[in-house]
Amino acid sequence: MKKAILIVLLTACTAATAAAQGGLVTIKSNHDVLTTANRLESALQEKGVTVFTRIDHAAGAQQVNQTLPPTVLIIFGSPAMGTPMIQRSRSIGIDLPLKALIWEDSAGQVWFSYNAPEYLARRHGITEMKEAVQKMELALSNFALAATLP
Repeated sequence: MKKAILIVLLTACTAATAAAQGGLVTIKSNHDVLTTANRLESALQEKGVTVFTRIDHAAGAQQVNQTLPPTVLIIFGSPAMGTPMIQRSRSIGIDLPLKALIWEDSAGQVWFSYNAPEYLARRHGITEMKEAVQKMELALSNFALAATLP
C-alpha cells in the first residue's frame, strides 16, 4: 500500500515536472551517479528490458582533455513496447529506445532525467495509444524509483 501511494505521488510529481520542463522529467537521486546507473541497469534487467549501452560523457570529455562532472546516459528499451509506436509513427524512432541521463550538478547532487512518454507521443502525433503511453510512463517511474530511492 505504501509503495502504491508513493508511485502515485511520484507519477503525479513526474507529470507536473515534465510539463514544466518541456517533457523532461528530472528526479533527485539518493545515490552517486555510478550507484544510480547500476541500480537502474539491475532494475531493467530484472524486468527483461534490454540495456543497449551505457555512455560515460565524463570519460568522453576526459579523452579530449576537458572536464565534466559524472554524467552517464543509459539507452534501453523493449521492442514489444516500442515497435507498435514506431509502426504508428516512424519518426518516434529518433526518441526510441528510451534513455535515462544520470548526472551530477555543480553542488554534487545527482539527478535522474528522462523524456516523458506522453511528451514523446505528442511530439510524434501519437494520440490513440494512451494505454501504451501510460504503461510506459508507469514503467519509467518504477525504474526511476528503483534507481534513486534509498
